[in-house]
Amino acid sequence: MARKKILGSHVKRLLSGVSAHGSRHLNEVETDLLQTELLLVEAVDKLTASFMAIHSAVGARQEAIDRLLAGGTPTLEDSEKLAAMSGEIGTHVNSAITSMQFQDMTSQLIERTLKRVTGLREFLGTLDEHGAHIRPETGSDEIVERLGKVSMALAIQSLELRSVLRKSVEQQHLESGDIELF
Repeated sequence: MARKKILGSHVKRLLSGVSAHGSRHLNEVETDLLQTELLLVEAVDKLTASFMAIHSAVGARQEAIDRLLAGGTPTLEDSEKLAAMSGEIGTHVNSAITSMQFQDMTSQLIERTLKRVTGLREFLGTLDEHGAHIRPETGSDEIVERLGKVSMALAIQSLELRSVLRKSVEQQHLESGDIELF
């Protein structure tokens, strides 16, 4: 009777550990995917706003140039506006480039998600590998021993996976003025 309790205890602990490990990593995968989606939406919104602002600034600049080409003499105000528009366009281009950094952040998230999925697959493979040697006629003592080995192997894999994964995704911001236009 004591052997059945020991065996049941080992099986329960193993199954609970596998379930907790799998659930933890799947929750992290879900979180990373949702964060990736948010980054993509935010980046597209920022890029759209930046490109629309560039379009508007270029259009205003073109109107001033058209007046000059029509033979008009540039006023001091026209000259100041044209000079300011170059800076404005540069600011909008910098904003667009900064927004495109989502690619780096999403790559980091996707890489981390793939590591989690690979780690979980290896974790389940280890469980399968150790479980394949248990036959219906295998005795309780041997099953308890094998379950102890598989539990240890899975604990090591879990620790190794955790040490590989980074918890945060980093974004580097370009400072305005990093890019000069005109």
